[in-house]
Amino acid sequence: MRLIPALLLVAFSGTAAASGFQLLEQGSGLGNAYAGSAAKANDASTIFWNPAGMTQLQAREVSGGLTAVRPSFKFNNDGSKVGVFGAAGDGGDAGDWAFIPNGYISWAVNKDLYVGLGIGGPFGNATKYDKPWKGSAQSNEFDIKTININPSIAYRVNEQVSLGAGFSWQKIEADYYRQVGIFPGLAGVKSHMSISDDAWGWNVGALFTLSPATKVGLSYRSTIQYHTDGKVSLTADGSPASVPTAGALIAGGGASDVKADLKVPDTFILSVTQQLSDRWEMLGDVSWTGWSSIQDVDIIRTSGKLYGQPAQILHADFDDTWRVALGANYKYTDAIKFMFGIAYDQTPVKNASTRLTSLPDNDRTWFTVGTQWKPAKEQTLELGLAYLYIPKTNINQNESSVNPLTNRGTVTGSYDSSVWILGAQYSMAF
Repeated sequence: MRLIPALLLVAFSGTAAASGFQLLEQGSGLGNAYAGSAAKANDASTIFWNPAGMTQLQAREVSGGLTAVRPSFKFNNDGSKVGVFGAAGDGGDAGDWAFIPNGYISWAVNKDLYVGLGIGGPFGNATKYDKPWKGSAQSNEFDIKTININPSIAYRVNEQVSLGAGFSWQKIEADYYRQVGIFPGLAGVKSHMSISDDAWGWNVGALFTLSPATKVGLSYRSTIQYHTDGKVSLTADGSPASVPTAGALIAGGGASDVKADLKVPDTFILSVTQQLSDRWEMLGDVSWTGWSSIQDVDIIRTSGKLYGQPAQILHADFDDTWRVALGANYKYTDAIKFMFGIAYDQTPVKNASTRLTSLPDNDRTWFTVGTQWKPAKEQTLELGLAYLYIPKTNINQNESSVNPLTNRGTVTGSYDSSVWILGAQYSMAF
């Protein structure tokens, strides 16, 4: 039983496709750029977006899916000052394939009361550079994994109003790898930080059926406060004795326990679906994410000779963000529906000086298509494809210091970035 959370974290790891390190791939709707997410209530994945939507489902429904995400982050150097890494490469492509599953089940206790359970990974990120590269002292690899287990309940007040709520147990793990310092005596020393924690959150939602053709959904998902702990360790290429500075560093404070506080953001969604005709449906979405909950992330040593000193400080300095999405569905036949979508997704990163090499995020525009196929009345298979356009992303991350142990240089340049997403969702009523 102890292994289950760890195994699930591996399954629910992924690369952020939304802004920051948020993962929107939590169920159906990729073909619409997730427009109308809190109002459409087409299948059991409404448990994540708006639990009140369960009242629109049949007596028992299950939904499960898998999304493949392929980001690309290619760095172009423009005057970085990084010491011994100055002649090294540009890191290749820091993005790679990631796979994000999800699963949901809803159950009608009676005609007005529904319960459900959802499992997904709402946050995640992975960047991995070819090393050494010019930014090796700031980041070689950064990996965030989460799993969110979300029991929920919904109640139909009347034919026009439904309410829903849920609570979440969420676990996070993060691994961070980099080289230590930019001086020759430290060039071979590698740092690995690993932290984890689990915590609780909650979510609520309301669904309003204004007419047979119009639905409006509201949902809110709370912040989750983590008090993580873990370890930092230092290793050296070859024998530390052959590199006196590295050997002294490892002997003096090579490994220790660490802690860090992190509050992942809350999200508010307003969604609308409108049936325009027998064939066409429009979907809209406006969402707000409170990324300002993440400013500086201080990773502090809690043991060893360097007790109380920072092992690393990530100066994120995030802003709150907005996302706007518009989608359309065309019913080709009773069994086949075509889906279209576009969305604009703000980045929480303020500017080039606060952009991290471990998270080279920027605004993104979603272009999506998809299809739904109903092989039987109780079954739906949905396929979606998205391309995320990301403009040129500048970085000027200055982590210079007079202390050679904390000097990580300045990475200056730009990224050519993009994201491809392919998803499938299968839903069944029984």
